[in-house]
Formats: sequence, C-alpha cells, structure tokens
Amino acid sequence: MAEKLLFLTGKLAEPSLRKTLAEMASLPFEYRIHQLGLSVAALMTDKMIARRLKKDDFKDCDQIIVPGRCRGDLDVLSEQLGIPVLRGPEEVKDLPIYFGRERKQPDLSRYDVNIFAEIVDAPDRDIDSILERADYYRDCGANVIDIGCLPEEQFPHMEEVIVALHEAGFKVSVDSLELDDLRRAGKAGADYLLSLTEKTYHLAEEVDSVAILVPAERGSLVSLERAMESMDKINRPWIADPILEPIHFGLTNSIVRYHDLRSRYPDAPMMMGVGNLTELTDADTSGINAILFGIISELNITNVLTTEVSPHARSAIQEANVARRMMFAAREDNSLPRDFSSDLLVAHERRPFPDNAEDITELAGNIKDPNYRIKVAEQGLYMFNRDGLMQGTDPFAFYPQLDLKDDTGHAFYLGAELARAQIAWQLGKRYTQDEELEWGCAVTKKQQDLIDQKAEGSTMKSRKKCGTA
Repeated sequence: MAEKLLFLTGKLAEPSLRKTLAEMASLPFEYRIHQLGLSVAALMTDKMIARRLKKDDFKDCDQIIVPGRCRGDLDVLSEQLGIPVLRGPEEVKDLPIYFGRERKQPDLSRYDVNIFAEIVDAPDRDIDSILERADYYRDCGANVIDIGCLPEEQFPHMEEVIVALHEAGFKVSVDSLELDDLRRAGKAGADYLLSLTEKTYHLAEEVDSVAILVPAERGSLVSLERAMESMDKINRPWIADPILEPIHFGLTNSIVRYHDLRSRYPDAPMMMGVGNLTELTDADTSGINAILFGIISELNITNVLTTEVSPHARSAIQEANVARRMMFAAREDNSLPRDFSSDLLVAHERRPFPDNAEDITELAGNIKDPNYRIKVAEQGLYMFNRDGLMQGTDPFAFYPQLDLKDDTGHAFYLGAELARAQIAWQLGKRYTQDEELEWGCAVTKKQQDLIDQKAEGSTMKSRKKCGTA
C-alpha cells in the first residue's frame, strides 16, 4: 500500500504545488495538500504548524511534508503531532528531484583521506600566530598541521612550536629541504617528516616520525621505490609521494606515476600534494580540487598536502574537506559524484531557475498587496506587486516605474535585492528574495562566521521596515 503524504503550503505557493505534483509521473505515494492559512509558505514555523494543524487534517496520513524553508525543530514537532514531519526541498519545482533520488540526505560524515594543511611561513610567525592559524585549518577540516620551513632561514623556535601544537591536540608534520631541520623536528616529536629520499631515509632510524618519501631525482619512480624498499628493510613506517607536477611541467606524466605506483603496490600508503595545481593555476580551486580528489579516490590515496598561499586559493582546505567526503560517499554508493553536495558549485548551479516566465506571470496575477516580489528566470529579472509585472535584465530599467514615495529605506532594500538577482541571472545561480546567494566553499569559514554574526536578524528587520515580510 502506498504511503499517504500531507503537503503543507501557503496561499501563494498552493497553485504551483498542485501543478508540480500533478505533473509528476508514477508517484510512489498518495497525497493531499493542506493550505495552512498564511500567504507565504516560507514564513511557516514549527510552532505555527502545531497551532494551526488539527488532528483531523492528517489522521489518515503517514507523513507530513513542509516547505524547505520552514523554520524550527521538526523532530520536536513530530513528537507533538505523533507523525513524522519532514522538510521538503526549498523550491516547489524541486519536488521531482526530492522524490526521485534514492538518497534524500547523503551521508557526508565519512572520509578516508587525511588533510595535511601547511603553514608555509611558520619561521616568520610566533607561536600564538601559528596556533591561531592551526585552529583555523582544523576548523576547515585539516587533520595534520604541516610546519613549512623556509630555505636558508633560521627557525629557532621550531621545537617550541611542535610542543605547543601537540599540547593543543594537533598532529604535526614538518616540511623542509634541510636534513638538520628534519632531524630537529623528529627529535622534538613531529608525527611526520616531509620529505625523505633514498639518500636520506636513514634519518628515520633516529626518530619515531613517519617518513613521507619522495623521489631523489625528479620524476623517478624507480628512486621512490628504492626508498620504500629501504624503509621496509629497517622496519620503519612511510608514506610515498610521487609528486604532482604543475601543468606544462609534467602534470600528465606525474598522474601516470601515481597510477603506476598504485598498480605495483596495491596497499602502499600514498600522499598527493595538490598545491602545484591549486596554487599555480589561474582557475577556481573548487573545480581543481573536485577533479584531483576524484583521482585520489580512484587510486585510494589516503593523505593530501594542501596550502592556502595565493589569495585565489584561500578556501582550498575547505574545498578539500568537502571533496574528500563527497568522493567517498559517491564511491561507497557506486555512483557519480552528483547530488551529494553543492559546496563545490561556486559560480554556477545545476538547476538555477526553478520558475519559468509562465509560472511567474501566474503568481504575479494573484498578488493583492503593494509589496514588491522579485524572481529570476532564464529570461531575466521579474519584479511585481498588485500594480503590475516588470521584466528585464537591467535593474536600472525598473527605476522609472517604481512608486517609492521618497522611501529611501525601501529603495535601498530593492536596490540590494535587484543587484543580487542580476548577479544570479548572469551567473546561473539560484535567487531567493531576502536570502544571500549561495557561494559554497568560495566563502571562507572566517567570512561566514562574520556574516552570520552581523546578519542575524538584520534581514527580517529590513523586510518588516520595507513592508516585504
């Protein structure tokens, strides 16, 4: 017997909900629609539902589906009503996708790749600054803090840094071209040393650190294999890194070396340093990380070294964290890496325009108040209230048609919203009035924390002041 679902909605969204459900073929459920008596479905809350919904409204249903922007604790509401209450998609037009995919809520809690995040200028920082940066990297998803040593530059407080990081709960690796630096790091208790070769592997006999092995000669897989064999003879742990090269300086051949090494040593622990692509390519790092972590997943590489040096790579660690989880989930699901996370879709979205011109025109015809609504479709921007509908691609073209009665606050609000709408239309992104555009990992964690702190409550205040709530 098919499940019976009750869809809750508002007055304005009800026609679109009915049309969308009616057009869905082969529904795996039966359904009823209940209009809750408010105009805007997005303003629905758990407490409002508990007050307005009566037992008879859902007595024959198995689940209640509420709009995706419904605020509140639905677990508590489910207990109060005695029936599962679930959030649907944020846009009504996404209901076919919501019900058509097997994994409604993909599990992104798991991963099998450790992220080494390098503080490249550690010798120039004091301990407090290093700890602050390490905290930020850990918040972004790093498992190991890599301390970069600078060529021919003194690092007198290296030992103190390693101790301080350990006391703060970090695993530590030290990256240097100088054997003396690595010896000091190992004796101070560093967990990993980057990097040893077939010529310097003997240092591993003096310390307890795990050695990251690289070729003694650039591009020589044979040299790396000799280092691996030497480490096995002295019974010391190691991780092999064939070295990823930049584009036009051996990238393709270096990827082949990773593949060859995995083919020859199916169980060998491996590392890939992705900075030679993310830092040295003028392209968005989110896409580069997605591709590299796809390769990393296929080759079962379980350690990645990454950096945030260039300003355009400032969110590389967050991106690596998302990419490793997404690729792990897709591999476990034996599927393409789609519909797991949108955080790596920075400039574009797969389904940017849920409404078409006909839908917006129909909605505009049902508006009975003077408050302006803004929508975006493939054809451009739409702005409407009870007095009519405007459409265009340039927000300035709307200005002569607006009757704001010298209301500067309302004018400022509409200017900000139309600017967002224009950007969304130009790039192909979702636009929802009164909400920030979604930029995925392009917004760093620090930025998002500031946005959340300063924006809390401000949008609703501006909406009420301008009469759009």
